[in-house]
Amino acid sequence: MADAFRPPARPTWYRRLPPALQRVAAASDRVPSLPLAAGSALREAVGALPAALATGRASDVQAVAQRIGNDICAALRVPGVAIRVELKRPATRRGELHGLYTPANGHGRDAIRLWMITAKRGQVVAYRTFLRTLLHEICHHLDYTYLHLRDSLHTQGFYQRESSLFHALGAGDVDSA
Repeated sequence: MADAFRPPARPTWYRRLPPALQRVAAASDRVPSLPLAAGSALREAVGALPAALATGRASDVQAVAQRIGNDICAALRVPGVAIRVELKRPATRRGELHGLYTPANGHGRDAIRLWMITAKRGQVVAYRTFLRTLLHEICHHLDYTYLHLRDSLHTQGFYQRESSLFHALGAGDVDSA
């Protein structure tokens, strides 16, 4: 007789969460993808990202990143998020900060900060790295505004949603050379 199905064991960090956050993490894991149907304007914005990064100008990259964020939020019918792109990544004890999502908590607009130049080498980040960081921060925004989660945790479901956005955008087909 076959063994009964057992869900995969939760990681140690998950088991250390208070019960309320364990419920948030479980809810997050139940949603592996987002229903994004990327239209031509959104795909064009994603396609414009490599050229914007190649300029080395934060304002050019910010304009494209904001278009991508606006289009994703509009497609999923959630409030928009303000995106600001800055130059050199801040160094931290654990490496470099790539992006930061800050919920407004009812006081203005949620915000995303992204950095486009590596702290160590001073190079503009690669297209996929920058886009994945942007989508990662947008996923935090969507956890609150689309999924209505109480918190946004780095669960397996979170990373699956990030990947689902990347693939829905056709981002892997973009020539980043």
